[in-house]
Amino acid sequence: MNRSRFSDAEIPYAILRKFGLTQEMIGDLPTHTLSQIAEGYRSPVLPIEYTDEQGNTYKSRTRFSLYRTEDNRVDVLFYPQLQQAQLEKFSVENRSKLQSDKAIIDRLSTADGKEMQAFLQIDKGTQQILYVPTPVIGRNLQVIADEFHLSNAEIICLRNGDPLTILTGDDTITVGVDLNESTGIRICTGDQRKWSAEMKKDWEKYNYGCFGCWTMDEEGNLDYTPEEVYTDEMWEEMKRKGESRKSQVATPKL
Repeated sequence: MNRSRFSDAEIPYAILRKFGLTQEMIGDLPTHTLSQIAEGYRSPVLPIEYTDEQGNTYKSRTRFSLYRTEDNRVDVLFYPQLQQAQLEKFSVENRSKLQSDKAIIDRLSTADGKEMQAFLQIDKGTQQILYVPTPVIGRNLQVIADEFHLSNAEIICLRNGDPLTILTGDDTITVGVDLNESTGIRICTGDQRKWSAEMKKDWEKYNYGCFGCWTMDEEGNLDYTPEEVYTDEMWEEMKRKGESRKSQVATPKL
Protein backbone atom coordinates (compact mmCIF):
# COMPACT_ATOMS: atom_id res chain seq x y z
CA MET A 1 0.00 0.00 0.00
CA ASN A 2 1.25 3.44 -0.85
CA ARG A 3 1.23 5.94 1.99
CA SER A 4 -0.70 9.10 1.20
CA ARG A 5 -2.15 12.14 2.91
CA PHE A 6 -5.70 11.99 4.29
CA SER A 7 -7.96 14.91 5.14
CA ASP A 8 -10.20 14.92 8.21
CA ALA A 9 -13.26 14.67 5.94
CA GLU A 10 -11.91 11.39 4.51
CA ILE A 11 -11.44 9.60 7.84
CA PRO A 12 -14.00 6.75 7.98
CA TYR A 13 -15.39 7.60 11.40
CA ALA A 14 -18.36 5.26 10.85
CA ILE A 15 -16.00 2.27 10.74
CA LEU A 16 -14.02 3.44 13.76
CA ARG A 17 -17.24 4.09 15.70
CA LYS A 18 -18.23 0.42 15.28
CA PHE A 19 -15.14 -0.37 17.36
CA GLY A 20 -15.86 2.23 20.04
CA LEU A 21 -13.62 4.98 18.68
CA THR A 22 -15.83 8.04 18.20
CA GLN A 23 -14.97 11.14 16.22
CA GLU A 24 -14.61 13.06 19.50
CA MET A 25 -12.12 10.51 20.84
CA ILE A 26 -10.02 10.63 17.67
CA GLY A 27 -10.17 14.44 17.58
CA ASP A 28 -8.93 14.61 21.18
CA LEU A 29 -5.67 12.79 20.33
CA PRO A 30 -2.58 15.04 20.50
CA THR A 31 -1.94 17.17 17.41
CA HIS A 32 1.28 15.36 16.48
CA THR A 33 -0.55 12.02 16.66
CA LEU A 34 -3.35 13.25 14.38
CA SER A 35 -0.75 14.50 11.90
CA GLN A 36 0.90 11.09 11.78
CA ILE A 37 -2.44 9.32 11.28
CA ALA A 38 -3.28 11.77 8.48
CA GLU A 39 0.01 10.83 6.80
CA GLY A 40 -0.85 7.13 6.85
CA TYR A 41 1.22 6.10 9.87
CA ARG A 42 -0.05 3.81 12.63
CA SER A 43 -1.97 5.25 15.56
CA PRO A 44 -0.99 4.69 19.19
CA VAL A 45 -2.37 1.54 20.81
CA LEU A 46 -5.97 2.50 21.62
CA PRO A 47 -8.78 0.70 23.46
CA ILE A 48 -11.57 -0.70 21.30
CA GLU A 49 -14.92 -2.31 22.06
CA TYR A 50 -17.14 -4.21 19.66
CA THR A 51 -20.31 -6.31 19.82
CA ASP A 52 -20.85 -9.44 17.75
CA GLU A 53 -24.10 -10.61 16.13
CA GLN A 54 -25.04 -12.53 19.29
CA GLY A 55 -24.81 -9.37 21.40
CA ASN A 56 -21.57 -10.31 23.11
CA THR A 57 -19.29 -7.33 23.80
CA TYR A 58 -15.51 -7.64 23.64
CA LYS A 59 -12.78 -5.22 24.66
CA SER A 60 -9.29 -5.15 23.23
CA ARG A 61 -6.49 -2.79 22.18
CA THR A 62 -5.15 -2.06 18.72
CA ARG A 63 -3.33 0.37 16.50
CA PHE A 64 -4.94 1.44 13.25
CA SER A 65 -3.89 3.16 10.06
CA LEU A 66 -5.70 4.63 7.09
CA TYR A 67 -5.17 3.47 3.54
CA ARG A 68 -6.56 4.36 0.14
CA THR A 69 -8.10 1.58 -1.94
CA GLU A 70 -7.77 1.19 -5.70
CA ASP A 71 -11.15 2.87 -6.19
CA ASN A 72 -9.96 5.85 -4.05
CA ARG A 73 -11.96 4.96 -0.94
CA VAL A 74 -10.34 5.41 2.47
CA ASP A 75 -10.46 2.36 4.70
CA VAL A 76 -9.02 1.29 8.07
CA LEU A 77 -6.41 -1.36 8.78
CA PHE A 78 -6.15 -2.64 12.38
CA TYR A 79 -3.02 -3.97 14.13
CA PRO A 80 -4.41 -5.79 17.19
CA GLN A 81 -2.45 -6.25 20.39
CA LEU A 82 -1.18 -9.83 20.74
CA GLN A 83 -0.35 -11.66 23.95
CA GLN A 84 3.17 -12.32 22.71
CA ALA A 85 5.21 -12.02 19.54
CA GLN A 86 5.26 -15.03 17.20
CA LEU A 87 8.99 -15.82 16.95
CA GLU A 88 9.03 -19.55 16.20
CA LYS A 89 10.24 -19.12 12.61
CA PHE A 90 13.37 -17.20 13.59
CA SER A 91 16.77 -18.59 14.51
CA VAL A 92 17.75 -18.67 18.17
CA GLU A 93 20.15 -15.76 17.59
CA ASN A 94 17.57 -13.57 15.84
CA ARG A 95 14.90 -14.51 18.38
CA SER A 96 17.18 -13.31 21.16
CA LYS A 97 17.86 -10.02 19.34
CA LEU A 98 14.15 -9.41 18.75
CA GLN A 99 13.35 -10.07 22.39
CA SER A 100 16.05 -7.52 23.28
CA ASP A 101 14.17 -4.89 21.23
CA LYS A 102 16.79 -4.93 18.46
CA ALA A 103 16.09 -4.85 14.72
CA ILE A 104 17.28 -7.76 12.63
CA ILE A 105 17.58 -8.55 8.92
CA ASP A 106 15.78 -11.71 7.79
CA ARG A 107 13.63 -13.03 4.97
CA LEU A 108 9.84 -13.12 5.17
CA SER A 109 6.83 -13.97 3.05
CA THR A 110 4.50 -11.09 2.18
CA ALA A 111 0.70 -11.36 2.11
CA ASP A 112 0.84 -12.07 -1.65
CA GLY A 113 3.31 -14.92 -1.15
CA LYS A 114 6.47 -13.12 -2.28
CA GLU A 115 9.79 -13.59 -0.49
CA MET A 116 11.64 -10.46 0.54
CA GLN A 117 14.53 -9.44 2.75
CA ALA A 118 13.60 -6.90 5.40
CA PHE A 119 14.50 -5.26 8.68
CA LEU A 120 12.24 -6.68 11.39
CA GLN A 121 11.52 -5.60 14.95
CA ILE A 122 8.89 -6.20 17.64
CA ASP A 123 6.32 -3.45 18.15
CA LYS A 124 6.24 -3.18 21.95
CA GLY A 125 2.70 -1.85 21.91
CA THR A 126 1.09 -4.75 20.03
CA GLN A 127 3.77 -7.51 20.07
CA GLN A 128 3.40 -7.71 16.30
CA ILE A 129 6.44 -7.94 14.02
CA LEU A 130 7.19 -4.72 12.16
CA TYR A 131 9.04 -4.98 8.87
CA VAL A 132 10.51 -2.60 6.31
CA PRO A 133 12.27 -3.73 3.10
CA THR A 134 16.03 -3.54 3.51
CA PRO A 135 16.58 -1.09 0.60
CA VAL A 136 14.36 1.50 2.35
CA ILE A 137 16.20 1.42 5.68
CA GLY A 138 19.47 0.92 3.82
CA ARG A 139 18.95 4.21 2.00
CA ASN A 140 18.25 6.03 5.26
CA LEU A 141 21.34 4.47 6.82
CA GLN A 142 23.38 5.72 3.88
CA VAL A 143 22.16 9.27 4.55
CA ILE A 144 23.32 8.90 8.16
CA ALA A 145 26.62 7.43 7.01
CA ASP A 146 27.25 10.35 4.66
CA GLU A 147 26.24 12.92 7.28
CA PHE A 148 28.58 11.56 9.97
CA HIS A 149 31.28 10.06 7.68
CA LEU A 150 30.80 6.53 9.02
CA SER A 151 33.16 3.69 8.13
CA ASN A 152 31.99 0.40 6.59
CA ALA A 153 32.45 -1.29 9.97
CA GLU A 154 30.19 1.29 11.62
CA ILE A 155 27.52 0.85 8.92
CA ILE A 156 27.64 -2.93 9.44
CA CYS A 157 27.15 -2.31 13.16
CA LEU A 158 23.94 -0.40 12.43
CA ARG A 159 22.71 -2.99 9.93
CA ASN A 160 23.19 -5.65 12.62
CA GLY A 161 20.72 -3.78 14.82
CA ASP A 162 23.26 -2.39 17.26
CA PRO A 163 23.15 1.32 18.16
CA LEU A 164 26.28 3.32 17.35
CA THR A 165 27.69 6.14 19.49
CA ILE A 166 29.35 8.97 17.56
CA LEU A 167 31.37 11.97 18.66
CA THR A 168 30.44 15.01 16.61
CA GLY A 169 32.16 18.21 17.70
CA ASP A 170 31.56 18.57 21.44
CA ASP A 171 28.46 16.36 21.36
CA THR A 172 27.93 12.65 21.84
CA ILE A 173 25.03 11.13 19.92
CA THR A 174 23.80 7.60 19.41
CA VAL A 175 22.01 6.38 16.29
CA GLY A 176 20.33 3.06 15.57
CA VAL A 177 17.64 1.27 13.61
CA ASP A 178 14.21 1.58 15.27
CA LEU A 179 11.23 0.63 13.13
CA ASN A 180 8.89 2.34 15.60
CA GLU A 181 10.17 5.63 14.14
CA SER A 182 8.67 6.98 10.91
CA THR A 183 12.11 6.96 9.24
CA GLY A 184 13.20 3.66 10.76
CA ILE A 185 16.17 5.45 12.37
CA ARG A 186 16.34 6.95 15.86
CA ILE A 187 18.97 9.46 17.01
CA CYS A 188 19.41 10.67 20.56
CA THR A 189 21.89 12.84 22.42
CA GLY A 190 23.95 10.64 24.74
CA ASP A 191 25.43 7.15 24.87
CA GLN A 192 23.99 3.72 24.05
CA ARG A 193 22.52 3.34 27.52
CA LYS A 194 20.48 6.50 27.05
CA TRP A 195 19.49 5.43 23.51
CA SER A 196 18.20 2.10 24.84
CA ALA A 197 16.38 3.66 27.77
CA GLU A 198 14.97 6.64 25.90
CA MET A 199 11.20 6.76 25.63
CA LYS A 200 9.24 9.38 23.77
CA LYS A 201 7.64 11.95 26.04
CA ASP A 202 4.65 12.26 23.72
CA TRP A 203 2.16 11.35 26.43
CA GLU A 204 1.62 12.62 29.94
CA LYS A 205 -0.65 11.01 32.53
CA TYR A 206 -3.49 13.35 31.47
CA ASN A 207 -3.79 14.52 27.84
CA TYR A 208 -6.76 16.87 27.55
CA GLY A 209 -8.76 17.51 24.40
CA CYS A 210 -11.94 19.43 23.59
CA PHE A 211 -14.42 16.74 24.67
CA GLY A 212 -12.44 14.51 27.00
CA CYS A 213 -9.04 13.32 28.13
CA TRP A 214 -6.72 10.49 27.10
CA THR A 215 -5.05 9.09 30.22
CA MET A 216 -1.94 6.92 30.34
CA ASP A 217 -1.45 4.46 33.19
CA GLU A 218 1.84 3.23 34.65
CA GLU A 219 1.99 0.40 32.12
CA GLY A 220 1.61 2.78 29.18
CA ASN A 221 -2.01 1.89 28.38
CA LEU A 222 -4.23 4.67 27.02
CA ASP A 223 -7.87 5.09 27.98
CA TYR A 224 -10.41 7.82 27.25
CA THR A 225 -12.54 9.71 29.76
CA PRO A 226 -15.34 12.08 28.58
CA GLU A 227 -15.36 15.48 30.29
CA GLU A 228 -18.70 14.82 32.03
CA VAL A 229 -17.17 12.02 34.13
CA TYR A 230 -13.83 13.63 35.04
CA THR A 231 -12.60 12.83 38.54
CA ASP A 232 -11.67 15.57 41.03
CA GLU A 233 -8.02 14.80 40.34
CA MET A 234 -8.51 15.32 36.60
CA TRP A 235 -10.26 18.67 37.14
CA GLU A 236 -7.46 19.80 39.47
CA GLU A 237 -4.78 18.79 36.99
CA MET A 238 -6.55 20.57 34.13
CA LYS A 239 -6.80 23.71 36.29
CA ARG A 240 -3.10 23.47 37.18
CA LYS A 241 -2.10 23.11 33.52
CA GLY A 242 -4.25 26.08 32.56
CA GLU A 243 -2.68 28.26 35.23
CA SER A 244 0.79 27.13 34.16
CA ARG A 245 0.10 28.12 30.53
CA LYS A 246 -1.22 31.52 31.62
CA SER A 247 1.92 32.07 33.68
CA GLN A 248 4.16 31.23 30.74
CA VAL A 249 2.29 33.66 28.48
CA ALA A 250 2.39 36.42 31.09
CA THR A 251 6.13 36.03 31.77
CA PRO A 252 8.08 38.42 29.49
CA LYS A 253 10.96 36.96 27.51
CA LEU A 254 14.33 38.54 28.27
